[in-house]
Formats: sequence, C-alpha cells, structure tokens
Amino acid sequence: MADSALLVMDVQRSIVDRFDDDSGYLTRLRGAVDAARAAGIRVIYVVVGFRAGHPEISVRNKTFGAAARSGGFAEGDPGSEVHPDVAPHPDDIVVTKRRVSAFAGSDLDMVLRAGEIDTLVLTGIATSGVVLSTLRQAADLDFRLAVLADGCLDADPEVHRVLTEKVFPRQADVLSIEEWIKTVSV
Repeated sequence: MADSALLVMDVQRSIVDRFDDDSGYLTRLRGAVDAARAAGIRVIYVVVGFRAGHPEISVRNKTFGAAARSGGFAEGDPGSEVHPDVAPHPDDIVVTKRRVSAFAGSDLDMVLRAGEIDTLVLTGIATSGVVLSTLRQAADLDFRLAVLADGCLDADPEVHRVLTEKVFPRQADVLSIEEWIKTVSV
C-alpha cells in the first residue's frame, strides 16, 4: 500500500462545527487515519485557505464569496485549522487549496507524483463538494480511487446517498471505513 494515500479533506473546525456529530463521524475518521498510519499509508490533509484579504476570490465566485466577505479561511483564522480530533501528525502533509477540488490552486498533484502515489482514498466534508470535485479530477488524472462513504459528510443526506451509491461507484470503489481498515490491516 506504499503507493496509496488517505486524503482527509476540509475537516476544518469551522466546517465540522456546521454538523452535529451524533453520528460519530470524527471517531470513525480517526480510526481510518490511525489504520492508514499503522499500514504505512501516507495521510494527506487538504484544507481550504486564503491569503489575508482573500485576493484569490473573485466577486463572481458564488461559493467562496461569502468567505471573502466574512474573512473566513484566511491565514491565522482558528476556524481554518484541521479539527483537533483528527489533527495531523508532524510527518503528515498538509496541502492548502483555493477552490472546491483538492487539486485546484494547490500542489497536491506534485506531492502525489513525487511520492509515486497512484491510489487515493477519499474522505471529507462535503460529499457534494470537495469529495465529488476531487474524485472527478483525480479520475481524469488516472488515479485509482476509493471513497470511504462513512468518512464523508454532507448537509443533505439524500445527496450523500445518491453520490456514494450511484455516482461514485462509476469511478471509485466505495466502501465503509470498517471495510477499508480490514483491507489495509491484512
């Protein structure tokens, strides 16, 4: 599994705070992160972030315009930190992106290619945002893909279900964290 990486995407304080964690999401995700490290699989955190003043955000960008107006996700914003329940270790890589896809405005592709990583295991918030956008772009870049369905969250449970059950399986293996842990713990 040395050619694989677990991507933990947009699991940042201010994003996690939008969800009620009665489902045990962070506990499950921590299990996936721990299993990846134990199996020697690279853990890469992808965070959305902007320079002070948000010069990367056009006024035409509907998705990120609100962040620019509120000052959110700027350098030094505590809300942009990875949630402490799944915080990176010093040897993990943290990639900052400027748009929805983990590849957009980041050096993720360079990091993956330099590490000879050809398989990505996707987790994150939101299923209909970063996970969908990253999966599509990674598939076009010829990465092998897996999505940990219960390692993803979305504000709309029906959208999450449709994506993980009907859309993602066309381009990725979709499995639970528990199923994935069994495959990497062999």
